Formats: sequence, structure tokens, C-alpha cells
Amino acid sequence: MIREIKAQELNTEQFISEKVNEIRAAVGDGTAINALSGGVDSSVVTMIGHLALGDRLRTVFIQNGLMREGEAEAVAAVFTKLGVKVEIIDAQQEFLDALRGITDPELKREAVTQTFYKKVFGRIVRESGAKYLLQGTILTDIDETVAGIKRQHNVFAQLGIDPQETFGYHILEPLIQLRKDGVRMTGRAAGLPEEMFNRIPFPGPALAARIIGEVTQEKLDTVRKATVIVEKLLAGRGAFQYMAILHDDRVTGMRDGKRDFGRQIEVRCWDSVDARTATPTRLPFELLEKMAAEILDNVPGVVSVTYNIATKPPSTIEAV
Repeated sequence: MIREIKAQELNTEQFISEKVNEIRAAVGDGTAINALSGGVDSSVVTMIGHLALGDRLRTVFIQNGLMREGEAEAVAAVFTKLGVKVEIIDAQQEFLDALRGITDPELKREAVTQTFYKKVFGRIVRESGAKYLLQGTILTDIDETVAGIKRQHNVFAQLGIDPQETFGYHILEPLIQLRKDGVRMTGRAAGLPEEMFNRIPFPGPALAARIIGEVTQEKLDTVRKATVIVEKLLAGRGAFQYMAILHDDRVTGMRDGKRDFGRQIEVRCWDSVDARTATPTRLPFELLEKMAAEILDNVPGVVSVTYNIATKPPSTIEAV
């Protein structure tokens, strides 16, 4: 049973000190690999790991082809300024190959998990000789996986999976007692700039969690372009999370007076504290109209834009 540390009882300085000491004790004189994705959780773990190990922490950003536009370079630039060297590793083809032909949501998540931990990180760990991987699992990831809501890609022990046996290395999870609000507080205390600790959440399977059906390069290009527009227009509105979802079915539209079977983008925007429950943000209709017009004008093949008004539960924040 994991003991939750709630945000209102969290002493961030004490928490960081404890986790730094735990990481040092576990790693000893060796090195550790750190999985940085640019999300809040992994960014906070990166700072704690850096405080603990300095140059003995090898931080890698896996370019899996599923990320936002320009994400790897932007994240690396932020952490370089903080004194953390980030190595970008191109694994795009490996992830696309692993996802080919898969439509079931859980199988897609499992394909991302196996490619990430067994193939890509397994190779990095073997080559480096490191015995430990740092990652940003938080308590909500555990809750949703154990409850069977959806398998989070970074949960193992609670499913009876031993990473050492399965992948060949130990996994350290400094944030496992916290939820998102506590993680943000810890990020601020660890020295992260607000642009990083206050980012909207982004799923471990990345844009693969925002494509219903099979993940293809064409679909990734479509949802990535729509994501740029949605994040640009909804930034600064105080929402917990917002995103573009690409549906699988073709829908009937019209272009140049003729019928056009095109793609449908669903926009989601959520108010929440810790992602366990959420309600759709009441956005002005004029803003929704502007967003739809930009997507229809700038994302090739899209003929329909919708806005999700279901709550969590029964909906979930991500679509897949």
C-alpha cells in the first residue's frame, strides 16, 4: 500500500531531500538513466535526479514520433539552461512499427510500453551499464491501472511485473506518493521554471493516446497539427488539460460544393485538480467557432470539429 502525501501536507523541501537521499542510496557510485518526456512528472523527476546524482545521471529524451511538434528540441533547450544535458534518441520507426495494425486501446498502450522499456531503454541500459531507470510515475497512474480503468504505461510492480526480471534494470519512482498538484509544488521547489512545472499533463503514449484506431504517420501528422491550434487557443484559460482527438471513422463533409469524406477532430478541455474526476470547461462559443475554423482551414482532410461535454466519469480525460 502506497502512503499518499496530499498537497496540503506536503513539505516540498523535506520531500526533495528525502528523495535525493533515497536515489543516492539506491544508485551508490553507479549511474542511472533518466527518462525525460517534457511532461510535468518526468521534468520534476529529472530535477530531483540531477540534484541527487549530477553528471552520474544520464538524461535521455526518446523521440518516438508521437510527440508534439518540436517537443524534443524545446524541452532539451529548457533543461540545458538548467545545467542538465539532454540526449535526444531517435526511435520513431521502432514505435511506428510496433503500433502498425493495432486498434485496441490497451494493446496500443502495451505496444508503446514494450517498445519503450524493453527495446529502446533495454538497449540504452545494456550499452551504458546502468542498473537504474528514473521515471515519473505518480499515484493517479497507479490508481487507474489497478482499478482497470486503463493501463498506464509506467506501472509495473502493482501488476506483479518485476522490471529487473522483465527488462533487466530497476525502476526508481520518486513521485509515486504524490498526485499532480503535489508534483507541481515539488517542481517549483526543485527549481523548474513555471513553463515546465505548470504545463498541462501529456500522456505517456503521447499522441497515440489521441488517435482512435490504428496509429499511422498520416494520422499523427493530422492530430499533431490540430494539437498546435488547440493548445495555442486554450493556453492561459486556467484549464487543467486540453487536447485534440482524431476519430477513426470518415465523416461526410462538403468542399467546393461536392461531398468530401474527411476526418473528425474532437476537442476536449477539462477542469480538474488531480485528474481523478473532471468536468468540461465552459468555453465561450465564439472561441469554439474560432478553433473549429482554424482547424478546418489548416489541417488537411478534416471536415468536422466537435467539443466533448461529458464529465469524468464516465468519460476519461484522454480518449484511448
